[in-house]
Amino acid sequence: MSKRTLIRLTAGAERFNYRIAGLGFRDGHVLVHRAVHEPFWTFPGGRAEIGETSEETLKREMMEELGVDVTVSRLLWVVENFFHYEQRDWHELGFYYLMEIPSEFPFQPHEIIHRVEDGDNHLEFKWVLATRQALTDLDIPPYFIADEIENLPTAPRHLVWRDGNLDEKN
Repeated sequence: MSKRTLIRLTAGAERFNYRIAGLGFRDGHVLVHRAVHEPFWTFPGGRAEIGETSEETLKREMMEELGVDVTVSRLLWVVENFFHYEQRDWHELGFYYLMEIPSEFPFQPHEIIHRVEDGDNHLEFKWVLATRQALTDLDIPPYFIADEIENLPTAPRHLVWRDGNLDEKN
């Protein structure tokens, strides 16, 4: 197997990251995950590797983390995300896709339904109601997704998100 090169650049206290995430829905719920040492939840995904398309990244990450072959559907958002985290200023380019998770993947709403070790992180997954209120209550970044979860865009949207402030591009 060839050496994998994840796309991330560090320049002093600043870091660039290229992240691909998926929104998978079932029975009015959306799948979320977190590293158990973190207080916040987010949508499952991970860093792209050099030579990989964003769709290939999402399929690979879901196979590694969930053990299932997801179907990547349409692109929802391209987000230029600027935020401060772990004493660093981050510049993240994020692609968020709609994805279909196979029916054999467990579904018990509001319970931890899957755990996996991913490098140094211990990840846990659960289904939450796909509502603005549920995502707001869980404090899921980037926060604009809570405003759109009940009415997903029909065409990809390009957004700039600066630590909680939205600058919509289209």
